[in-house]
Amino acid sequence: MSKQSQISREKSIRRTKTLFEIFITVSVIAAGGYIIKGIAERSQTVGTSQYYAEPETSEEESEIPDPDKVIYETYNVPTKDKFHGNLILVNDNYRYFSGDEKLISINEKNAEKGRTLFSAVDPSETDKMMIVEDVYEPMASMIFDFYDATEISNILIYGAYRSTDFQQQLYDDDLTMTGDEESTRVAKAGFSEHESGLAFDITTYPDYDYQGEGEYVWLTENCYKYGLIVRYTEEKEQITKIQSEPWHFRYVGIPHAYYMAKNNLCLEEYIDMIITKYYYQNDEHLEFTDENGNEYEVYFVLSDDASDVTTIPVPEGKRFEVSGTNVNGFIVTVYKNEGTAQPVTEPPTVPEEESTDESESTEITETTESTETTEPPTAYVAGQ
Repeated sequence: MSKQSQISREKSIRRTKTLFEIFITVSVIAAGGYIIKGIAERSQTVGTSQYYAEPETSEEESEIPDPDKVIYETYNVPTKDKFHGNLILVNDNYRYFSGDEKLISINEKNAEKGRTLFSAVDPSETDKMMIVEDVYEPMASMIFDFYDATEISNILIYGAYRSTDFQQQLYDDDLTMTGDEESTRVAKAGFSEHESGLAFDITTYPDYDYQGEGEYVWLTENCYKYGLIVRYTEEKEQITKIQSEPWHFRYVGIPHAYYMAKNNLCLEEYIDMIITKYYYQNDEHLEFTDENGNEYEVYFVLSDDASDVTTIPVPEGKRFEVSGTNVNGFIVTVYKNEGTAQPVTEPPTVPEEESTDESESTEITETTESTETTEPPTAYVAGQ
């Protein structure tokens, strides 16, 4: 090949190579532009978040505390306290183990508070009608509100705390009167709610024939608002084994009285439900909201009978109450929010026309005192 031909060939190769490089460059630039255009067009349609993965985090960083998760802490109580509290079940099967009741005289407390709307019938000058201190204000509040609703002021407290010896005396007296071998009206000594000081009987003067009828039905229908229940009803006789006693009120606390009233449960049914269904370690606890918007959680903890102390799990930072059942453990009541769940500490005073009119005020006081010496029907001396 001549030198001239070789030179021409090399120029042709370099020209071809240059054109090829230019072609590749243009293609790359065009392709890049197409990709960028595609991203821009698609980002206008669905948003850029669809195309960017969340930044990776470690397992520790991704664990965010669940604000709804309940954290429990421990609360220790003497195991023997399973026999005490507002929710203890006292009946023919479960004996009350007396002792440590914080009792007050109803009439002395009335005198201290300056209240004359109602009184209790003291058995004697030295033997006062007593009641557990925590029950006094709910009882008084209910009676004062009943007066506000009806203007009826003839309520008397004719039964409250009884000693075991007095309960035995009532039982023996009933057997003597009826001639029966067992009483169907009076609980055996040791098995009466009255021995706990959590129950009280009401009657009316001058007839001493309270049946919870007429305007007095207000007490039956509203007692739950004060943490009270009518303990023995005709409907539940087969369960309680006690004949109807519309005059017998028992304190259990507002959350429980509310739930029992709204679900038509007697105390036996309620305690059995909590113990068998709402054990602490179960996934489900009893949770409900009352008519005032107060939220509650209720569950059962088995007592540690092998130890002097039972450890009870309770929610951290929440108000709670613990009561024995008198059966086999404790019921925990959690107040999940604050509100008007508790009875007022001071019930309303007697209306102005009563408290300012000296003659009317004296009449109420004198009538109440005169009933203390009047012998009421035996039905009110007996009873559970």
